[in-house]
Amino acid sequence: MEPAALYPYFLAHPRISTDTRHIQPDSLFFAIKGTNFNGNAFAEEALEKGARYAIIDDPQYQQDERFLLVPDVLAALQALARHHRTQLNIPFIGITGSNGKTTTKELVQAVLSRQFKTYATKGNLNNHIGVPLTVLSIDTQVELAIVEMGANHPGEIAFLCGIAQPTHGLITNVGKAHLEGFGGFEGVKKTKGELYDYLAMHYGTVFLQQDNPLLSEMAAARRIDKVVTYGFTEGNDLRGELVSANPLLQVRWQTHGSLASHVVQTQLAGSYNTENILAAACIGHHFGLSPDTINQGLSGYSPANNRSQLTKTAHNTVISDYYNANASSMAAALENLRLLDADKKVIILGDMFEMGDESHEEHGKVVNTALALNPSRVIFAGKAFYRHQQEGAEFYETTDAVKAALQQRPINGALVLLKASRGMAFEQLMDTL
Repeated sequence: MEPAALYPYFLAHPRISTDTRHIQPDSLFFAIKGTNFNGNAFAEEALEKGARYAIIDDPQYQQDERFLLVPDVLAALQALARHHRTQLNIPFIGITGSNGKTTTKELVQAVLSRQFKTYATKGNLNNHIGVPLTVLSIDTQVELAIVEMGANHPGEIAFLCGIAQPTHGLITNVGKAHLEGFGGFEGVKKTKGELYDYLAMHYGTVFLQQDNPLLSEMAAARRIDKVVTYGFTEGNDLRGELVSANPLLQVRWQTHGSLASHVVQTQLAGSYNTENILAAACIGHHFGLSPDTINQGLSGYSPANNRSQLTKTAHNTVISDYYNANASSMAAALENLRLLDADKKVIILGDMFEMGDESHEEHGKVVNTALALNPSRVIFAGKAFYRHQQEGAEFYETTDAVKAALQQRPINGALVLLKASRGMAFEQLMDTL
């Protein structure tokens, strides 16, 4: 069966399952292969648990007409999503960037959902499997879609654009993330720019942080016809400023040509999120929302998933930002901590993964930046940081070792920054703080 022939099956059963632990009733089960498993082997189980059809690519698992054989299951899922996208005549906003794309996506949804029926990427399903699943979750009732697109190697954003086919797009920033897969910063820049390439070619609209010289240069090089700008200076279509961060952000913004400004109190920590807030306000304004409606969306958004999340424990105030980490986001988190008022500041940082050849140098820079802040206590976890041991800080090879140290010497009455790559499992430290 060719992938195009799957569409009538999808229309009759518009739910997709890829994991037998979470089978949706009456769904299509796509038997995707993993590094350590063969999805075809789970097709029969998926049908027993309620899936209507199983899409497989190994004929030895085909038992009856409920097993639909295709040349490649993953390619069939992607082709099905690509075709479904062509049936949806609505705006699609594509969001990518080295840092802040998930928070920006959620802020944009919080704003636009005040006026439109929206659908946005769930969690961070932003890769070659997640984007097709996102597109296939959008039905004809949805008026506007927001699709997050991640990448860890060249060409990936271009590929995802071919599936999601964005009409509008935003690059939050370009920084030192996933350097290993990109072969360096220029590879990151080129890959993120693939979103601009797609929009330029298809006469789409770019939302541009015009005060970011790198993004401005990337957009100008592509001669994009439709650009809507936001930032901190005069001349942007929407400009704003951080009013306060104690530690939650209050932001003032106004649109070009308007004398009125609008102040919003958010539930976000981290001054670096000011740009993400302005991006969401800019997109809301572009789609015709009133200032009051935009601010309702911004103020109503409460961060989760340990992204710039402020938690008050019985003993401390903790900035939980350990969903992901790279050189750029580490620098931003430390700068934010420097700006905050607190009698006692504690820094606990974990290794940054996928940094490639620049890992040693970038971890060393983070150590020096953290120590320069003169915190009450600074702790580093992970083998990469451990190689930079010096006086004035505590270094441990594992998160478990940090936890033991915190149990022996508890922290009390402090503002604590917790930041690391997801693989460091820093959530284990919360019950010690």
